[in-house]
Amino acid sequence: MKQLLLLLLLLLTPALSLHAQWYDPAKVPLKLSYKYGTALNEAKSRNYVKALQLLNECIAEDKRFVDAWLSKAGILSEQKQYNESVELYRLAIRLDTVYTTTFQLPYSIALAGRGLFAEALQAVDRFLQKPNLNERILKAAQYRKRCYEFALNHARENNDTGFVFTPRNLGDSINSPVSEYFPTLTIDGRQLVYTRRVNNINEDFYVSEYKGNRWSRSMPVPGDLNTADNEGAQNISQDGKMLVFTGCNMDDGEGNCDLYVSYITKNGWSPRLNMGRTLNTGFWESQPCLSPDKRTLYFAARDPSGLGGSDIYVSYLQPNGKWGPPQNMGPGINTAGDESSPFLHADNQTLYFTSNGHPGYGGTDLYFMRRQSDGSWGQPKNLGYPINTIDDEGTLVIAADGITAYYASDGADSRGGLDLYTFQLPASVRPVKTLWVTGTVFDQHTKAGLPSAVELLDLQTAQLISKVQTDEDGTYLITLPVGRNYAFNVNRKGYLFYSETFALGTPGSDTTYRIDIPLQPLEINARIILKNIFFRTNEAQLQQESMIELDKVVQLLADNPTLRIEIAGHTDATGTEAANLLLSNNRARTVVNYLVSKGVAPQRLTAKGFGAGQPVADNQTEEGRALNRRTELKVIGK
Repeated sequence: MKQLLLLLLLLLTPALSLHAQWYDPAKVPLKLSYKYGTALNEAKSRNYVKALQLLNECIAEDKRFVDAWLSKAGILSEQKQYNESVELYRLAIRLDTVYTTTFQLPYSIALAGRGLFAEALQAVDRFLQKPNLNERILKAAQYRKRCYEFALNHARENNDTGFVFTPRNLGDSINSPVSEYFPTLTIDGRQLVYTRRVNNINEDFYVSEYKGNRWSRSMPVPGDLNTADNEGAQNISQDGKMLVFTGCNMDDGEGNCDLYVSYITKNGWSPRLNMGRTLNTGFWESQPCLSPDKRTLYFAARDPSGLGGSDIYVSYLQPNGKWGPPQNMGPGINTAGDESSPFLHADNQTLYFTSNGHPGYGGTDLYFMRRQSDGSWGQPKNLGYPINTIDDEGTLVIAADGITAYYASDGADSRGGLDLYTFQLPASVRPVKTLWVTGTVFDQHTKAGLPSAVELLDLQTAQLISKVQTDEDGTYLITLPVGRNYAFNVNRKGYLFYSETFALGTPGSDTTYRIDIPLQPLEINARIILKNIFFRTNEAQLQQESMIELDKVVQLLADNPTLRIEIAGHTDATGTEAANLLLSNNRARTVVNYLVSKGVAPQRLTAKGFGAGQPVADNQTEEGRALNRRTELKVIGK
């Protein structure tokens, strides 16, 4: 609902009560009335500068010209200059409290725009007391009343103490006299890709690199992606190697707007590739977002079978490398209104989106949901004021730190149109801070990169958190949301698997990892350390978290039915030699017994304890002793 159109409608409606008022529009001098009418026509055509000039002239001639003050307040409200608008409405109300009762609805909108929701509710209640309101205006007032009540309830229930909303313009290196929007980041926060409306006509992709403590001057993305057609509403994968985006009215499209993909190459971004008829229809598909492992795709679509105008859908990558049929995410997120602009954070647990169908502040608000332990999504929650306002809010993306957010806005310091801004999220709406591990998987002997499967599992629940495939060169990136302890596995047929542990369950984790992984071919004497086998101190009983790793060993033996292995136990130098030897033997036998219980033939397994006799680190430090306490797997027969 456009505020100015409503104001004009009210201005053209006869005053609902002239009782005890002194101001009478019919008594305005004809010449002044004509100038005022001209100002209204200019405002209706959105020539606001000229309209304000004429209104100021009217006020200069008659400082008690109530309609002129009200109309100026309405135009400033339409321009989102709510502070000034509220003051002018208050001035007009002081001039004539009776005549201005009719304008309590637009006054309430200006108050809410300023964040004064309690006063806005009082104003709209005064307006609703007027008799004989026409149905259209009555519905508009009731809608605003619900919004103000929501705002007050949300403030009571969600108190972010100390949160100050201070958006910062990203500056001239990124923003220009034309519009910039749809920001998207790689996980390291070093690459920002966004849409720019070139010459205010053609949408293209631009990129800026974060170097030192500043963004470099943005340039068109390299390669063959930008064309004379409109490319926009993009999302870059966390590793920066894949870009999914929207193309509208393309010659290879299925409908008016379709989903496309491009891949990074040595020469920049590849030409666009339509993502196919499984995802794209004759209707509108747009605003795609990839999960961190690139195996799940979220997007907005307008489909007649949906729940509203625009709904959010999800598609899963199939084993054959094709995207599966899109699934409507259902009434938990979608409404009879419009839901769009999905953004899944790097934590793979927090989904942000926009909606005008859920209760909110008015227009389109930003919401978020968290993934539950069973994989379902929780209830949508409004991000709250002042991130959400009575105006339409657009896309939002959040860096891996879970704090730094980026969005597009036409703020007061805009270089022109929409600019990109950044701000800090309040604690209650933050996603989980997310670290990452990256590296290359290669053959230990030849050093050649190996395409491999990389898995991340929750050690406590054995839940698969992420599964990614390296590229052809063996490079990978996998995200590590803080707050859990993880088992990390790399697998390739014909090789021993690799395992690692990431203990991120304690506060203060702030490390990103580079791990290059030499995989060992399945050959005699090849060995690995099983880093996710856990025992209590001085005990040989396996802890539950060990089962993930042990089941990997079971699978290895099932895939290679002639393979024979030795399980070797090692201790640190604490305690006597005899005690350490006994403990290491018992631990090795416990592992072998588990494998046998899972169906592995006993003759394929050997258990051996070495005590503290084969250290791999200094026993004088706790870090060294921890490395020496280990379980190894060695190939002894093929």
